[in-house]
Amino acid sequence: MPSVIVIPAQLIKSHQDESPEWLASLSTQLHEYLARWELTRSGDFLNGAASLIVPVVRRDGTAAMLKLQPRNEESEAEALALRTWSPDDVVRVLEDDPATSTLLLERLHDRTLNAVPDHVEATRILAVLMARLNVVPAPPSVRRLADIATEMIEEAADLKLADPAEQRLVNRYADQVRELIPDSGDRLLHWDLHYGNVLASDRQPWLVIDPKPLAGDPAFELFQALHNRWDDLVATGNLDQAIRDRFDLMVDITGIDRSRALAWTGGRVLQNVVWEEGFNPVLKTIAMALRL
Repeated sequence: MPSVIVIPAQLIKSHQDESPEWLASLSTQLHEYLARWELTRSGDFLNGAASLIVPVVRRDGTAAMLKLQPRNEESEAEALALRTWSPDDVVRVLEDDPATSTLLLERLHDRTLNAVPDHVEATRILAVLMARLNVVPAPPSVRRLADIATEMIEEAADLKLADPAEQRLVNRYADQVRELIPDSGDRLLHWDLHYGNVLASDRQPWLVIDPKPLAGDPAFELFQALHNRWDDLVATGNLDQAIRDRFDLMVDITGIDRSRALAWTGGRVLQNVVWEEGFNPVLKTIAMALRL
């Protein structure tokens, strides 16, 4: 009888309300896919907030990673996106089950861009990868930024903040996004492209993992790199300038129009404010530094 696994606490916290059935069946799923794809476990479980990652070896001896995750709007097009982008830029999909969004991925190293000591160099590498990904047209079935942005505006309309200045920012960002929606783009976006989602590998220096695929404007992609490796920005001693320098570097490398990059970054700030029901210090600092 297959053994029952201990589910990581982070996964329970993330999915106990929205995906309890998935959590309850996780042990069964693991053993099912080990058998179906003829895999042998070869290491300890890894996990983020959304998925369980299991180091495995295929029947031919190839090292791989089995990714178990709930099937939802974020995960259902992951395999499609990874196969649409150039294999020179992203992790390879070895097997997938569209019915459950379960993936078998090539094994990469555990070194991410967070390990690059110079955060400016790490941002340069990230921006080069971003530029390569964002020239690729999105498949027709991928969900659209226009729809995400419309939902964002609708949710923002119900947000009432105690600080009048913050409420004015929310209203302004919503107006900006409303203007952007008619021309919201058709490129294949990652949506969560930050330093931790770029891993070192043998076949390329760096490869992108874990997309949340979206069809839209590449200007929507810059925010996550501003929001991550925050301590490196603080350590410069001039936080506002460091934020602007990082933003400018990405704009210069990707060739994204600066005005659209600012407008969509305001939209990303708005999206996070809606999710968190208010501004946190990092969001407010980014907004003020870029004069969004």
